[in-house]
Parts: sequence; C-alpha cells; structure tokens
Amino acid sequence: MIRAVVFDVGECLVDETREYGTWADWLGVPRHTFVSVFGAVIAQGRDYRETFQEFRPGFDLHAERQARADAGRPEHFGEDDLYPDVRPTLAQLRANGLWLGIAGNQTVRAGGILRELFTDDVDLIGTSDDWGASKPNPEFFVRVAEVVPAEPGEILYVGDRVDNDLRPAIAARMKTALIRRGPWGTIQWNTREACDLPTFRVESLAELPDCIANFNAQGH
Repeated sequence: MIRAVVFDVGECLVDETREYGTWADWLGVPRHTFVSVFGAVIAQGRDYRETFQEFRPGFDLHAERQARADAGRPEHFGEDDLYPDVRPTLAQLRANGLWLGIAGNQTVRAGGILRELFTDDVDLIGTSDDWGASKPNPEFFVRVAEVVPAEPGEILYVGDRVDNDLRPAIAARMKTALIRRGPWGTIQWNTREACDLPTFRVESLAELPDCIANFNAQGH
C-alpha cells in the first residue's frame, strides 16, 4: 500500500515560468529565445544547465545566483507560482490519512521559501542543499527513505522527469507518479520509459487521491 507521498518541487508544485524568465532577463536574452534553447537542450537529453552555456560560456550558476542576490534580484517564487491543483490535492491527501513530504533539487533559499509556503500542509520539506545530494544521485533517495516513516515500497514519489525522478526513485524501490507539465514532463511524456515506468501517469495532481485510493483498495 501507499502510505506516504513525496513531491518534487519544480514543475510539480511550482510553475517555474517566472523564474526562468528572470534568468533570461539576467542574461540579457529575449525570454522566447531562452525558453526555445532550454527546450532544445532538454529534448537532446542534455543537462538543463547547459542552456546558460549557450549564451554565456563558462557560466557558473552558483556564482550567478549569488550575484543576483547581491544585486537585489534573488531567486524567488511564491503563492502565485504554485499550480492551482497543489493546495486542494495536499488537503485531500492529508484528509485521506497519507503522510506528505516535499523533496527536490533546491537551494537553501528555496527551502526557506517552501517552508513558509507549506508550513501546515506537509510533514517534512527536504532539499538537495540540506542533504548534500542532488537527484538523480541515489543518495538523495536514500535520504528520502530515511526521513519518511514508511517502507520504500510504501512511498510514492511524484515528479515531472523520467531521468531525475522516476529512474532513481524506482531504483530505491519506491512507487512513482509522472505528471505531464513543464518542459520535461511534456517532452518526455510519450517516451517508452515515461509510459512503462511510473505507477501512475497524471495530467493533474488532482488525480492522485483517487489513483492512490484505488491502488490501495486493490491490496497491492
């Protein structure tokens, strides 16, 4: 049975449109151009961070994040950036008695923002910066398994990426849900792995409560 649900952050809970737009602005690149190259990089199976190299070779993302902060333009997301299905879904899952967590590749600053946004909605928030391990590193999911009060096979990890979310979570013996939104979820949706690997494939988080209830009712 599924007893706990852990959510990825970007393009699962948070619409990152605004954030990537601000990166385009920081680089002095038209937003449409930045987004087009971003999509091309993902479709080629490359690391999304290579997008920045296309515009500024030698770009250091960590250093530029600090430069943005020093310039009064730090990374930021808020309530308006949450997908509209997030709050209702978390509320329904909690009402159904499931343990809830958020865990993704996020900075310390982003972790602080998440804790402010989801103070009463989830049981735990963990980030790659907190744990010193980033997806798809298996150690990230070792840490997830350590903090969730359930067996790995009772944990459902929800994300938008085959490479960063599904593969390593399944390797850690967790159940998975792939959501179709954002660049990765859309580009990877019709691949063989996206069709065959996840326990659930959903177009909206709002589908999860029924998916989980039906799964558990069947006595898996």
